[in-house]
Amino acid sequence: MCPDIRLSFFIATAYKPIMDQKFISIIANELGVREFQVQNTVSLLREGATVPFIARYRKEMTGSLDEVQIASIRDRYERMLELEKRREAIIASIMEQEKMTTELEKLLHEATTLSELEDIYLPFRPKRRTRAIIAREKGLEPLAKIVMSQQAIDPYERARAFVNPEKDVNSPEEALAGARDIIAEWVNENKSSRERIRNLFNRSSAITSRPVKGKELEGIKYEAYFDWSEPLMKAPSHRLLAMLRGENEGYLKLGIEPETEDALESLNRLFVKASNESALQVKEAIKDSYKRLLQPSMETEFRQIAKERADLEAIRVFAENLRQLLLAPPLGQKTVLALDPGFRSGCKLAILDRQGQLIHNETIYPHPPQNEVKLASAKIQTLVKAYKIEAIAIGNGTAGRETENFIKKIPFDTNVLALMVNESGASVYSASDVAREEFPDYDVTVRGAVSIGRRLMDPLSELVKIDPKSIGVGQYQHDVNQPLLQKGLEDIVVSCVNKVGVELNTASKNLLTYVSGVGPVLAAKIVEYRNKKGKFESREELKKVPRLGDKAFEQSAGFLRIRESENPLDRSAVHPESYPVVFRMAQKLGCSVSELMKSEELRKQLNLSEFITPTVGLPTLTDIMQELAKPGLDPREKFDFFEFDKNVNSMDDVRPGMTLPGIITNITNFGAFVDIGVHQDGLVHVSQIADRFVKDPNQFVKLNQKVMVKVLEVDKDRKRIQLSMKGLNSQDVREKG
Repeated sequence: MCPDIRLSFFIATAYKPIMDQKFISIIANELGVREFQVQNTVSLLREGATVPFIARYRKEMTGSLDEVQIASIRDRYERMLELEKRREAIIASIMEQEKMTTELEKLLHEATTLSELEDIYLPFRPKRRTRAIIAREKGLEPLAKIVMSQQAIDPYERARAFVNPEKDVNSPEEALAGARDIIAEWVNENKSSRERIRNLFNRSSAITSRPVKGKELEGIKYEAYFDWSEPLMKAPSHRLLAMLRGENEGYLKLGIEPETEDALESLNRLFVKASNESALQVKEAIKDSYKRLLQPSMETEFRQIAKERADLEAIRVFAENLRQLLLAPPLGQKTVLALDPGFRSGCKLAILDRQGQLIHNETIYPHPPQNEVKLASAKIQTLVKAYKIEAIAIGNGTAGRETENFIKKIPFDTNVLALMVNESGASVYSASDVAREEFPDYDVTVRGAVSIGRRLMDPLSELVKIDPKSIGVGQYQHDVNQPLLQKGLEDIVVSCVNKVGVELNTASKNLLTYVSGVGPVLAAKIVEYRNKKGKFESREELKKVPRLGDKAFEQSAGFLRIRESENPLDRSAVHPESYPVVFRMAQKLGCSVSELMKSEELRKQLNLSEFITPTVGLPTLTDIMQELAKPGLDPREKFDFFEFDKNVNSMDDVRPGMTLPGIITNITNFGAFVDIGVHQDGLVHVSQIADRFVKDPNQFVKLNQKVMVKVLEVDKDRKRIQLSMKGLNSQDVREKG
C-alpha cells in the first residue's frame, strides 16, 4: 500500500459529499475539538491531502490541529463511513423482507454505534433454524404470548390446547418448553435487555483464565494464568494479549462475564411483571436466554472490544518506540568503517564514504577459531589511515562486545570513534529486494555491514528500508490486528520522515517514498530523473518529473530540501506557495531574502499582521519566521557518545548489586528493556523505573536513552536479568511534558 496517501475512503468514494452534520458533531465532541476543525480536516483529506501536509501547511483551516488529532479525525471518519455502509445494507435487507416501518427506519437512522445498529437489526437478521423457529413451526407462538402476558392463569392448563402429536408436541410440558424457547429469543432480541446486559458487562465483567485439562505441563510458560481472574476493563494490554495467545495455542481456556445473578436480576426486573406460575415460566425462559444466547453473544462482543483495546495500546507502544528509534540522533556525514561481527565466519567489513556509498569491503578474523588478531589489527590500522576513517560502527549482535574490545585495543594515529550500533533488522534488510536492488553484486554479509554503518550515520534514512515489524521494538506485534498495526507504523514513518525533511539530491528511493504526496511510483520517477538530468537546481524543477503533477508538488515540496539551490528558501521548510510572502517581507525591509534569513535584527522589524491574507494567517506566518531563523534545522537531538562497562562482557560477569551503564532498547507497558552489553537485555520492571509510581514507562524513558541501572537478579538458566533504575538517573529519567 502506498504509504503517503492511504485514504482510499476519501479519494475513491463518492459515498457522500460531506458526512452528515450529526456525525461531524459526534467526532468533534469525542475528540474535544470544534466542528469547523473536523469539517475542514475531512474536506482536506477527501481532496487527497496527507496528515503531515495538513498539520504543517493548513493550520488556518484546521485551527492548528496536530498530526495526532488529524489522524484521529481520519480514523474516526473512516469508521463512520463503515457504519454508514452497514446501515444502508441493513436497511436494504429489511426492505427486501418487506418489514420496514416508519418507526423502525427512524431508529436505524438515529443509531450512532455499530452495536446499537446490530441490536435493532437482530430480529430481522436471517437466521439458521433455531429452537424458537422450530417452536413457531409447531404453532406455539400464541402460547408464548399468553405466558409472556403473565396473567393469573394456569400455564399448564392453557398449554394443553397446544398439544399436537402431528406437530411433535406430545405434552403440555413440551408445549411450554417450546413457548419458553420463543420467549428466550424475544429476551435476547430485545433492545433494552441487550443494552442492560451490555452495560453490566462493561461495568463489571471479569476475564478468567484456566489451563486446558491435560495441557498443564506443555503450556507451563502460561502458568501465571492457570488460575487468573481480574476485571476485564482493567486488564492491561500485555496481559490480555498473553492470555489470548495462550488460548490460541491451546493451553488456556478464557471466559468473560459478570456475575450471573446480577445479569438475571437485571433481566427479571425488565421482564417479570407478576408473581404467579406464568411469571415463573418467564423467569425460566430468561435464565435460558441469558446462558444460551445473551451471555455468549456479549462475551463475543466484549472479547472483540477488549482485543481491539489491547491491540490499540500495543500498537501505540510499538509506534512510540518506532518514532524514537527513527528520530535517533544521526552521527552525520562521516567516513565510516562498519563491522558486522562474527566468530567462525569472521567480521564483515565495509567502508562507506560521507554519502554512505560503499567503497571497500573484506573480511577479518580476529576471533576464535582463526584468532588472526595481529593480522586483523594491522588491516584495520591500514584501512583507517588510507580512507581517513572518522568512525567505526560495530554491530551489537553475536561477537559484538568482543569486536568492540578488539577495536578499542588498536592504536590509531587520529581520534577515531568506535561505536556499538543496534543491528536489529539488518539481516532482514540484507536479504530484501531493496538490498538486492541496491547491491546486486554483493552477498548478504556485505549488505548487512553496510546497513550497520549507514544506521550510525543516519538511522532514519536506513531504517525506512526495513519493515518496521522486523526492528524488534514492539510487544506482541504478531498477535495484534495486522492491517491496523501496518497502518499505525506507516503513519509513524511518514510523520518522522516529513518532520526531519529530505534532501532531494541524495535521498534514496525508499526515503522519498515516505515524503508527503510522493509514494513509490513518483519516488522511482524522481530518482530516474535525477540520474538522467543530474542534481535538482530548485524545487520548481520537481514539476518536470514525469507524472508529478500540481497536487503531488503541493503535498511534497515543503518537505524536500535542496541545500545547494540558489534560492535559500529551497533549503528550508517554507512551502513554495509562501515564497511570495517572504519576498514581500524582504521588499518591505529593502533587503534580499538571504539577508533577511541571516539577520535577526531585520526580522524583528517585521509586523506580521501586515502580511496576513485570506489564505495566510498568523500560524503560517509564525512558522515562516521560525524557519527563516533556522532554515532546514534537523529536529533530532545531537549525537551522544556511549560505551558499556569494559569489565562486563557476558552474563558470567554480571553480579547482583552492580551499577552499570546501559541503553534502552525496548519499552513496553510492563517496563523497559536495557542493553548492558552482555548479549541479553535486562528488564527494568515498571515498578523499578523511578522512585515514584509509574503508570506509563514512555512518560519517563525513551528508546536509545543512555541510563544507569542496578542489577537486582541474574538467572543464567532462564537468561533473565532484573534491573532497577531507582535513584540512579535523576537527570535523565523525568516525566516528559
